[in-house]
Amino acid sequence: MKKISVFLAILLLLPACKTGMTWEKVQIDGHRTGVSAPTAENVAEAIGTVDSLGVYTSPNGKVFSDGATPKVAALMLDAQPAMAEVKEVIGHSARFMTVKKPESELSNFVVDLLRSETEKIVKRRVDVGICNFGGIRVDMPEGDVTLDDIRSMFPFHNTLCYVEVKGEDLLYLAREMAAGKLMCVSGVKMVINGNELESFEVGGKNVEPNKLYGIATVDFLLDGGDGIYVARNARKLIQTDVVIGDSIEAYIRQLNAEGKLIDYSTDGRVVVK
Repeated sequence: MKKISVFLAILLLLPACKTGMTWEKVQIDGHRTGVSAPTAENVAEAIGTVDSLGVYTSPNGKVFSDGATPKVAALMLDAQPAMAEVKEVIGHSARFMTVKKPESELSNFVVDLLRSETEKIVKRRVDVGICNFGGIRVDMPEGDVTLDDIRSMFPFHNTLCYVEVKGEDLLYLAREMAAGKLMCVSGVKMVINGNELESFEVGGKNVEPNKLYGIATVDFLLDGGDGIYVARNARKLIQTDVVIGDSIEAYIRQLNAEGKLIDYSTDGRVVVK
């Protein structure tokens, strides 16, 4: 049985928050019981068993007959049949990948795929990809990747969009990102010194102010999400009905069908001095 760290995205309701909610990620290591995230096929091995007397035997062999632990285990086990669909293994990851600024393996994987998939859908050249770090809610586990992992990773139904802007507006957007609103980016190389944009290239070339550039993004960022206005002064806007999580799921299934692992790397696309 594989040993993994389980990450839960916990929704906290905060009355003082303008939106009424925020997210906090808490690491659960299963040190008391050896519990790990189950698939549809390994529930007993991952969670353990509860017998007819209500005694819980955990994956690491510890036995609990009193207190809250057997009751919680029973609730978890009872919920598994209803969760069987999302526990389907849809792919396999070569290693654990997390999200962090200014770039990371997982954020690069997501935004590069956003860019390429949007280009296929709208059938237009897409020069740049932009999405928000906060839209990727949990990490990519090593080994089996379940449908639940991907749906938890992308709980918001943000859709893929194409935006066409002039170079001067793209540069304005890059300066905003450098000033404190950093996003996941694709197709660019940017260097940030302090909160100033030191350099910004698209496709290995300096941006031409009057040239038109195609941007792939999500609808959340079109008009103020996370303080970013990707569609500001847009010359063209195409909003698709393709949800980013569905697109990622389909690609992972394709990789799995081809016998390929999910794997990615950083490449220095964003440098912060």
